[in-house]
Parts: sequence; structure tokens; C-alpha cells
Amino acid sequence: MSYLKFIFFILFLLASFSTHSHAVVTHNSLKLKPVPLNLASQVELSFNSKVELDLSEVFLVRSGDKMEVITATPGTKPGQVILSLPALPEGEYAIKLKIFAADGHLSEDLLRFFVRKTGQ
Repeated sequence: MSYLKFIFFILFLLASFSTHSHAVVTHNSLKLKPVPLNLASQVELSFNSKVELDLSEVFLVRSGDKMEVITATPGTKPGQVILSLPALPEGEYAIKLKIFAADGHLSEDLLRFFVRKTGQ
């Protein structure tokens, strides 16, 4: 019977390690700090695991699905990434993420946001 418990314990450990295999955005600054109108700015993302930025791709998506690569740099905290956005006019945008977790799993995400005049 103790052999069976040991097997369940090993399976439990394997399952708990596999739940953190994908890099998932757990926080983004877009909700708390809107992107300013016509000013370059930064967006802070936090992931549930370390990410490999050298293998990852991050795009700004403008109206008409026009995509451009934006710069992503590591933040000061584990799993934190800082995105540099150019000055943007009013409109609807998105940030498209193709992020590799440190263990090699690819995750994709799309974060939509608006740039508006203050007070709207």
C-alpha cells in the first residue's frame, strides 16, 4: 500500500510542475495606467514564470490589423517585461504576444487597449 502512495506522490509532483509550463500574463499596467495620447510610453507585463525574450515576439497591432514589432525588455522582477510603445494617436490598438516560457512552451495572447483624450 505504501508503494501505491509513493506513486501517487510522484504523479502529484509531476502534475504540479506541469501547471506552470506556459507563460501567462498575470498583470498588465494598461488597466491602471492608460496609454497617453501622442506620447511614447511603456507597458508593464507580469508573467507567472520566467520568459525568454530572445525567442519571443511582441507586436503593436493598429487598425486594419497592421502589426509592427515593439521592444520588450526584462523588468526588475522575475517574470516582468517592459514594452516600449511609440507615440500613438487616438484609436483602438492591441498588443500581440508570442512568448516562450523559460521551459520552452509557447504562449500567445492579445491585449486590447484604447488611446483617448484625457477625461473620455
